Amino acid sequence: MKWIMSLGILKYFLIFIFLSEFLYAENLTGHYAVFKLLDKTTNKVSEKDISVNSKVNWHSLYIEIYACYSTPPEEIPENYVLIDVKDTLNSLDESVYKGWMISSSPDVTPLEHPIYDLWLVDCKVDKIS
Repeated sequence: MKWIMSLGILKYFLIFIFLSEFLYAENLTGHYAVFKLLDKTTNKVSEKDISVNSKVNWHSLYIEIYACYSTPPEEIPENYVLIDVKDTLNSLDESVYKGWMISSSPDVTPLEHPIYDLWLVDCKVDKIS
């Protein structure tokens, strides 16, 4: 009798485990990454939408965006972007930042540059939103 009850509990536990996998939503793939750039010499902040899979020059920074993801609206807002940043004043071959940048914690994934601070604001699916 005890092992039948254990099988019943095990059955419900396995159902819970298998169904909980479907509770997590997929991240949304963005087509535009929104960045803010602080020029420390002039103390001015500018904002720019950069298309994914593109390369742009912004002041003396050369930024290449590889991927941009957002969490679904029903989850806690979070944005991730995979970028490569090079400083054109020094050399185009050396990256000053390469990796993932997270919007909610720019202090964890900072761009360490003597002139600029760059941080991710948002990942947009289209330019309108």
